[in-house]
Amino acid sequence: MITDALIEQIIAKQNPTAVGLDTSFDYLPEDMREGVEDFKGAAKAVLEFNKKIIDSVHDIVPCVKVQIAYYEQYGRAGMKAFKKTCEYAKEKGLIVITDAKRNDIGATASRYGAAFLGETCVNGNAEEAYPCDYLTVNGYLGSDGIVPFTDLCKARDKGIFVLVKTSNPSSGELQNLKLADGRAVYECMGDMVEKWGEDTVGKYGYSAVGAVVGATYPEEAKVLRARLAHTFFLVPGYGAQGANAEMLKNCFDKNGLGGIVNNSRGILCSYLKRGGTYYDAARQACLDMKADLLSVLGEICAK
Repeated sequence: MITDALIEQIIAKQNPTAVGLDTSFDYLPEDMREGVEDFKGAAKAVLEFNKKIIDSVHDIVPCVKVQIAYYEQYGRAGMKAFKKTCEYAKEKGLIVITDAKRNDIGATASRYGAAFLGETCVNGNAEEAYPCDYLTVNGYLGSDGIVPFTDLCKARDKGIFVLVKTSNPSSGELQNLKLADGRAVYECMGDMVEKWGEDTVGKYGYSAVGAVVGATYPEEAKVLRARLAHTFFLVPGYGAQGANAEMLKNCFDKNGLGGIVNNSRGILCSYLKRGGTYYDAARQACLDMKADLLSVLGEICAK
């Protein structure tokens, strides 16, 4: 089961870090940007940058999170770079989370699912569009927008992370509103995620249907961790958004399991502060983040 595989990598590497490949052309060193004038050139440079990052960190982190918006902006060339980035990460043994936050119902949701988690048939020939292990999805359309994805999780050994309590400052405008039964909206969504994943719980006690829970809201994370015993968390907000290891400890269980923490700009742009090559700086940033997380979580072990 995919979440078991993710957990096993986290334990083996003692590192619950996801490297966020939210790679803007503007993040690249000046020599990589010089002379580039079109989408094709920008996408090619981004892919080269990503490959060097992956080469530098694949032995110390379990996964990458690839934010699709950073590739869509460069059109067809960008989407080619997105696919090749995912392929290269998987070749290096990393688990790939595609951050696309897809949201629709019925047939349309099933097509999103086919694109990122399944296959599409053309005259009887099935082909995979993008080699992804997980996909972020928006569950606020309810079960109609989730079942097509969970069906693929079961059939194809894939996973999803559903938006529950996001890390952005305005998330509380909706997610913290109180319902008639006393629960906050984010608690209700969390309970739904736990239910959606109940048929995919693996040997470590976590399902293939995870939750996006922002590190910037530690009290809400504590509530959710207590409610969602079988739900694995994707945790944004570390680093550039202001969260530190102490703030996100509530996302994890007593064994240091239950979550993967994303860091994008703090790794991709670390060379701007550290100096040296961008890929060596990225590796050191990952090692520093690992040490920071373990200082709070302790040794990560199986239950």
